[in-house]
Amino acid sequence: MPLYEYQCDACGIVFEARQKFSDAPLTECRECDGAVHKIISQTSFALKGGGWYEQGYGDGKAAPCASAGKSEGCAGCPKAVNE
Repeated sequence: MPLYEYQCDACGIVFEARQKFSDAPLTECRECDGAVHKIISQTSFALKGGGWYEQGYGDGKAAPCASAGKSEGCAGCPKAVNE
């Protein structure tokens, strides 16, 4: 289940709530019963290393396939599709 952050308009505290996608957003502060709103926080999701970016969205400077230019070819290589 996703973890959402809320901020209270009355007292200003920020708190987290684990909710289903289908759950309605919270409306009351758990400390003072004031109105709250959902805030956008930084995600911990990051794409690192090679993979899909270099194969489909890179700047074209990625190293070529090991069999590029050889007679055996590299028909099964995903980089061959982008060349």
